Amino acid sequence: MKPASLRPFLPRPALRRRTYAIQAPGAPTLQVFNRNTKHLQKERAASNAEASRKVDYLKDEVALRLCERLLDIKRHFPSVLDLGANACNIARALTLPNPSTPTSTPLSSHLTHLTAADSSPTLLNRDASLPFNASLNLTRTVISDEEYLPFAADSFDAVLSSLSLHWINNLPSVLAQINNVLKPDAPFLAAMFGGDTLYELRTSLQLAELDRRGGVSPHVSPLADVRDVGGLLGKAGFKMLTVDVDDIIVDYPSSFALMTDLQAMGESNAVLGREMGGIGREVLMAAEAIYRELHGNEDGTVPATFRMIYMIGWKEGVGQPVPLERGSADVSIKDILEGGGKK
Repeated sequence: MKPASLRPFLPRPALRRRTYAIQAPGAPTLQVFNRNTKHLQKERAASNAEASRKVDYLKDEVALRLCERLLDIKRHFPSVLDLGANACNIARALTLPNPSTPTSTPLSSHLTHLTAADSSPTLLNRDASLPFNASLNLTRTVISDEEYLPFAADSFDAVLSSLSLHWINNLPSVLAQINNVLKPDAPFLAAMFGGDTLYELRTSLQLAELDRRGGVSPHVSPLADVRDVGGLLGKAGFKMLTVDVDDIIVDYPSSFALMTDLQAMGESNAVLGREMGGIGREVLMAAEAIYRELHGNEDGTVPATFRMIYMIGWKEGVGQPVPLERGSADVSIKDILEGGGKK
């Protein structure tokens, strides 16, 4: 007789399951900013319209300087997109007279229609009832996120963006999307915070936290460097690039006044992983003293530096000027500088 098997009565070995992390298709995206937090900050700032308008001095100034660069392009633009329009600061600047000839027609005469797009409906429509709206053909469009453009390819004759791109996580992707919505041989003009913006505040807070807490946490957002912008534009497909830098220095009564204005602008910290809650009183008082000691003016005010990066790139088009191939020059720069050269 065959002996009974004990196998059915023995405990079965535990089944092991292995899981794997798989990279999603496409290039990985580094998430630096909390886009939802930034949306809420802009909505909260715009909810107090009067306070928000009082701190528009920086956005209005940069928008005007960006629009002045549009004058250097001798053509008319039937359809223009203002990406990340904030409170339509570019639209307001376009209704002003030409700064070089104040008696001339406004800058808006260079375009037919302007589409202002932003993810914050409260901020975008904050000034919808002001008189400047009647001076140009303006359409306000609320989009879900400035990182994803809902516009068709070859839609616009120019794209402008003022003080919005510095909150973008995937800047290469957004630049490529902007290139896609432009018509051939159309320009992209933008201004963004970069480099050493608010370096006085950044260093003061870092030194204060090191002294009071023995460590630092990010309170000022990381910003793109001017040396990187040209490469990003080139990788996105733009041609005939122009990148320049301009520093705007604003004097404030104190570092507290500066931080109050930044909050009213909707420019508060939105870095992922930042410490929740406000900065401690001891750190703030120490930062104020350090700010005045290292950077203070003789009149008792404190300066804040806003470094602006202006960029211009053109979508490739038929008949567009192209640079000569490398090494095709007939004259050496060295020979020209030395006063010689081939003939």
